[in-house]
Amino acid sequence: MSTGSPTTPPTDLVRGVVVVAAGSGTRLGIGTAKAFVPVAGRLMLARALTPVFAMTEPTAVVVVAPDDRLDACRALVASVAGAAVTYTTVVAGGGDRHASVQAGLAALPSSVQTVLVHDAARCLTPAAQFDLVFRTVESTGDGVVPALPVTDTVKQVSGDVVVGTVDRSSLVGVQTPQGFPLAALRSAYAASTQSETDDAGVFQAAGGTVRFVPGHADAFKITTPWDLQRATAIVAERSGDVRADVRLGLGVDVHAFDASAPCRVGLLDFPGERGLAGHSDGDAVAHAVCDALLSAGGLGDIGGRFGTSDPAFAGATGDVFVRGAVRALADAGLVPSSVTVQVIGNRPRIGSRRGEMEAALSAVVGAPVAVSGTTTDGLGFTGRGEGLAAIATALVRPS
Repeated sequence: MSTGSPTTPPTDLVRGVVVVAAGSGTRLGIGTAKAFVPVAGRLMLARALTPVFAMTEPTAVVVVAPDDRLDACRALVASVAGAAVTYTTVVAGGGDRHASVQAGLAALPSSVQTVLVHDAARCLTPAAQFDLVFRTVESTGDGVVPALPVTDTVKQVSGDVVVGTVDRSSLVGVQTPQGFPLAALRSAYAASTQSETDDAGVFQAAGGTVRFVPGHADAFKITTPWDLQRATAIVAERSGDVRADVRLGLGVDVHAFDASAPCRVGLLDFPGERGLAGHSDGDAVAHAVCDALLSAGGLGDIGGRFGTSDPAFAGATGDVFVRGAVRALADAGLVPSSVTVQVIGNRPRIGSRRGEMEAALSAVVGAPVAVSGTTTDGLGFTGRGEGLAAIATALVRPS
């Protein structure tokens, strides 16, 4: 599996999926890229990718992500894919959805014949919908969209005046994934002279035939805060989430600065900053998160599980310890719900990279991670610039 830009893509994959996750999420009003917003304790993009990697047929997967989230997205894709034997890559989106889809299509291996284009915002779409669209494209050679009948009465208006009722018997509400022969869809996008609201519109404008198959109620698009609440409620209800079983853990880590070491904090590299001394990479933030997770599960601490006496962890990056804590929780029948971490120190300054750090940590934890930073106004070892401290709290629940 590759999560970068492989030089030798496989030549036997005939199916591909482009997951569009480059939207800003302005209407959601949360202030972060929409695909990186948590839905019931798990990032939207992670939920959207789960059914893609659950398909039985080998499939090439391209994720189109915001330009400033590529590394975090690669980590998330790798985490969700797990041991799935597939080809994955992450590419930067364009100025609009049209350009983003074109970037995703261009990244697919040349062997792919059929492609599905899926919006990450439809993150509860069941795996069966992907399989149905694939089969229908392959059997008909046409474009295929999943759709549901329109149940509301639809009115035609002029300004604020209703001028007529539209016959809804011939109307459907269209969802994703939308499927097409890849070569034909690439040609349609290359020839497109105007923006369309979906891929089927681009395909049809180029003369292609589009058919529809039954959609699914869960495949709705998360656009507004109300949609997000609806998705969260659906997941919570189906998982039998019992809030009384939530457990709280605390983690604290401190490292002195070491000018000879590279600086890595919160799974991010900070070129030009002094690094942190330690048996591993000295990432105090990741280590505090690890300790908080272990504490919440009653599973000891980082020193007991990943001690400095073990040469296997010499120079290990912080994600190794966080992943180890998540695996230990899973073995105990627990999963993370959320993590909060406070970084204490004068350097490096994390403000401009807070969102990136939160995304990187969330992708490894598998749940939302909130990061904040503070100084100690010149007091203590952090105030004197001798080192960095981090305090983390974690909530975990039964899986």
